[in-house]
Amino acid sequence: MSLDLPPVAPSVTAALVQGLTPRLRKRLDAGITKLADRPRVRDGDTVRIAVDDDTSLELHAPGGSVTSADAIRCGCLLAPDCLHRAAAASAAPIAEAEHEAEPEPDARPEQEPGSGSGSDTGAGSPPPSAPEAGAESETATPEQRLAALAMYDAAAAVLEAGTDGAGAVLQAELLRAAHTARVCGLPRVAASAVSVVTQLRAARSADPAYRLTDLTAALRDVLMTAHRLPDATDAELADLRGTARQPYAPDGSLRLYGLFSEPVLTATGYAGAVTWTADADGRLYTVSDVAPGGSGRAVGAAGRAVRVGDTALTHRELSRAGLAVSGATVSPTGRLGAGAGVRAVRAAGASWSEAPLDSLWQVPVAEQVSRALTGTGGDGLLFLDVTLTGTVREAAGDCLLADCDGLTLRLAAAHDHPALPYRDNLRLLATAPGTRLRVVARLDASPVPRALLVAAGHPTDAGAHVDLGLDRLQQADLPAPATVSTVSVAAGSPPAVLDEAPLHVLRRRVHQAASAGRRVLAFPGDSAADSRRLSRYGFACAGDLLGELHAAAADRSRDVFGRLVPADLDRFARAWLAAAHYTEEVDRALCAAAWGA
Repeated sequence: MSLDLPPVAPSVTAALVQGLTPRLRKRLDAGITKLADRPRVRDGDTVRIAVDDDTSLELHAPGGSVTSADAIRCGCLLAPDCLHRAAAASAAPIAEAEHEAEPEPDARPEQEPGSGSGSDTGAGSPPPSAPEAGAESETATPEQRLAALAMYDAAAAVLEAGTDGAGAVLQAELLRAAHTARVCGLPRVAASAVSVVTQLRAARSADPAYRLTDLTAALRDVLMTAHRLPDATDAELADLRGTARQPYAPDGSLRLYGLFSEPVLTATGYAGAVTWTADADGRLYTVSDVAPGGSGRAVGAAGRAVRVGDTALTHRELSRAGLAVSGATVSPTGRLGAGAGVRAVRAAGASWSEAPLDSLWQVPVAEQVSRALTGTGGDGLLFLDVTLTGTVREAAGDCLLADCDGLTLRLAAAHDHPALPYRDNLRLLATAPGTRLRVVARLDASPVPRALLVAAGHPTDAGAHVDLGLDRLQQADLPAPATVSTVSVAAGSPPAVLDEAPLHVLRRRVHQAASAGRRVLAFPGDSAADSRRLSRYGFACAGDLLGELHAAAADRSRDVFGRLVPADLDRFARAWLAAAHYTEEVDRALCAAAWGA
């Protein structure tokens, strides 16, 4: 629920909520809901909300985001310690920290430990080296240990409450922990904590972009990082700390070929587009245009000019053309810089079936999946040649079935927001079974071969492609029925589900806890039967984890007067974290096996 407000820094929201009295804290969630119905206007860098006929609330964001509590002003009698200021900050998108900083053209950026693995652009920095023999191991500072403990406690409280119970107050505590962690030099866990708050807000506002799997993954990363960090050393510590800024490194001259563009629409209130390109060696580079905004900005992103050098190419044009860059600077993740020293001009492009782009589809699928699972592939992208065979019904909606060298794949929409054409395009493609397509998809780690479809070759124009999140296919774009090749019924049948073994029982409990909190697993039930079932299928460890998860959820003792004492949040968080980590690793193993990787 962003109410078209400017992004607010996590520290500001945390400070304003902390300043509320206990009585006002109880009314905070209701106050956020009331703000949604109040009229508001934007005047330059200021957004003004009419709290009532005589009182207004102002948010000043001269740099695009609110960075101090003084920038939120209210005219009510209780200000500055009023409910309105805290409600506005809690309703606004969370301002993202600067993750990438571009140096002057001749500057040599200083590499920081743990700056990320990067993509297959080859621009990433090497991993931290092991300490020399006899050297003293590097450990976390006392401040970092305290920050990690505070983060763990805040995340455990969110897990205990679930999405319905994790209102603005618990979110503010997690944002406070995120701010402290960032100040102490722990940007990785800070960013994950902000992601958790973002997902909580999306869940509570019924945002179409919300996915329970995303909340579960972010919460797992926060708890895992905070749990491991106090005892970590050297390379592991550098990885857990993360890197606040990913420096751009000079990369000379580049000759790039447009691949595709995809929209960006996040629950944090940011939107735009990313265009992917490749050089003659198949290394991937991106040009991004992401800023505060909603679905309108994401939909219109394809028509905006890319920000590299003096070129006037739009994202849609670059995805089908080429680019010659001199004085290039590149981040470890392959993002092209747009500094004053960068020069770029339009050049000839290449179709997906022509060199050098054709080489991306020549890499064996199993090898591509292995790279995606280990984080050495370009954001998990897969370049596949497929034949459409039908559809299959999933909980989130229908997805395409396709044959890829004898392997039956599920191709799902990359984003479910109704303003983006992903799902409409998939529905149209589903009406043309037998169509052969060259596609770009993003791996979705699951027990069956599954990927999120982001771009596809044009069904009837061999030299063109369709950006499925930006372009809309029409019926006339599909091949005539007579030209569609025959596909056997067996090929169009739903694939065998590798998840028939009851591991889904443990995964479902992990997701239920993240969504509904500890209490949903504390209800009486025959959890022992599920544990025995897991053991019969050879998942004895999963059975033990499930039993401990239920036991930790139901662990409520009483004091000498018979009153229930507070739940042991640490035990439940540890049990949930163990189960979540186990299911993640097994899912990765099943995913690799399903793809033959």
